[in-house]
Amino acid sequence: QVQLVESGGGLVQAGGSLSLSCAASGSIFSINAMGWYRQAPGTQRELVAVTTRAGSTDFADSVKGRFTISRDNAKNTVYLQMNGLKPDDTAVYYCAASRLASLLYPNYWGQGTQVTVSS
Repeated sequence: QVQLVESGGGLVQAGGSLSLSCAASGSIFSINAMGWYRQAPGTQRELVAVTTRAGSTDFADSVKGRFTISRDNAKNTVYLQMNGLKPDDTAVYYCAASRLASLLYPNYWGQGTQVTVSS
């Protein structure tokens, strides 16, 4: 089993920045892709950013150029740096991990952390 613990998030004004962290523990050797989903009230959970063990990354079109994702394999931690935040970025952000090189169907989820962007 793998446990994911998120930190970061909070309230920020539009145009500001926030950073999220997600630390993995447990059977981490099994993890390939890690990343972040988000879910705003009344919407489906959306894949925001993903990074694989090989170092490839991908982003939702809505955050390209504003968000970056990085991974520290020594610390088993993935980071999401969010710049130029907009009110539409307001959501609960969930860390996710998969045994595959794709995060379309995560095997593990974090508990979620709230990000609120005020206008």
